[in-house]
Amino acid sequence: MNITASSVSPAEVLNGDCHSAQVDRAALQHTMQKQGGVWRSLVTERCQHLFADVPVFIAPVQMQQMREVIGAVERVVGSGEWGVGSGKWMQHSAKGVFFGYDFHLNSDGAHLIEINSNAGGGFLNALLLDSQREAGWPGAVVAQANLEQVFLDMFRNEWRLERGAAALQTVAIVDEQPEGQYLYPEFLLAQRMFERVGIAAFIADPDALHSRGDGLYLDGQKIDLVYNRLTDFSLQRHAILRRAYLEGSVVLTPDPAHYAQYADKRNLARLTDADNLRALGASEADIAALQAGVPQTRLVEAADQEQWWRERKQWFFKPAEGYGSKGSYSGAKLTLRVFEEIMRGGYVAQRMAAPGERMVCAEGAEPQPLKYDMRCYVYDGQVQLVAARLYQGQTTNFRTPGGGFAPVCVVE
Repeated sequence: MNITASSVSPAEVLNGDCHSAQVDRAALQHTMQKQGGVWRSLVTERCQHLFADVPVFIAPVQMQQMREVIGAVERVVGSGEWGVGSGKWMQHSAKGVFFGYDFHLNSDGAHLIEINSNAGGGFLNALLLDSQREAGWPGAVVAQANLEQVFLDMFRNEWRLERGAAALQTVAIVDEQPEGQYLYPEFLLAQRMFERVGIAAFIADPDALHSRGDGLYLDGQKIDLVYNRLTDFSLQRHAILRRAYLEGSVVLTPDPAHYAQYADKRNLARLTDADNLRALGASEADIAALQAGVPQTRLVEAADQEQWWRERKQWFFKPAEGYGSKGSYSGAKLTLRVFEEIMRGGYVAQRMAAPGERMVCAEGAEPQPLKYDMRCYVYDGQVQLVAARLYQGQTTNFRTPGGGFAPVCVVE
């Protein structure tokens, strides 16, 4: 392909052509089939648009900015001055698995939209990349080598940080009504990963857990480590698991302190307040990276209601403790009724930062641009994997033909 317009990057040219590169669906189907008929049926019947038809291309400068923002956040939060939310959570040694740094990329750069402390999709994206080894796309895929080993080492490190040299023998992958969760196929991938190395792994509803004097149990089996996929981030509804975490009788990852430190969206307001960052001792380089890479975020207060209504089209409103885009609204599309609900409290507002676009030729449809965001899967400050999510509408939804999780390639 000839790149003739110097003002347009190779990544933009590739993203603008739905024929520039395709996901090898036959190879993906073959890899899915190897997971067994039940697993493949779950994906094809429940999650028809889980994997996108195309990869997404980004420029090196965009990848570099994302890394700079992630590094700045990690240094600020880890400085010791940041604090653990309201202070009610004790600080454990575990780092928290699968942090998800979500970005929008556009002509103004990379913009950190939010941080998730239990980001889904890591195992699914590893499977997708494994199926595409011979794809031959332009650029370099953004992922560490041998992701299954990387993920295993991450969980084993969480265990080692809390329990030293003791052997990790049992893991529970915990979510409410797990078999009904949209990403239940991912839980099965995680379970099989543990089982392949001799670690007993169970997928369980938290209500099935019970406590004894020496620890946390599931059907008579003592659980060493809980891989936490709950969206009850402070464990308010799950007293047994909350008590086990506070008492240290189980290793929980990620835990409420990780959420309070990173993923509560009120932290975005702190990260975009330069004076606050200086008071915390952040370097000027990190402040500059955060000012450039995190859209201004403010706490929504009813006292400023008239100003919020006037300026609403410049902002995106999110519940401070929300997840999965639930209750999030573009200010340009707010009705008065919803606006009044937001003004009752519990929301943050973030300056609009448009997502990137990728042309897709979905089967039986005309070429069309889909929006995309970037999810950087991070452990202990290190980027393990970057995946895109392609979608139509206001937020990611895994309901768009041609959309879903997509590989990400850096194009020089």
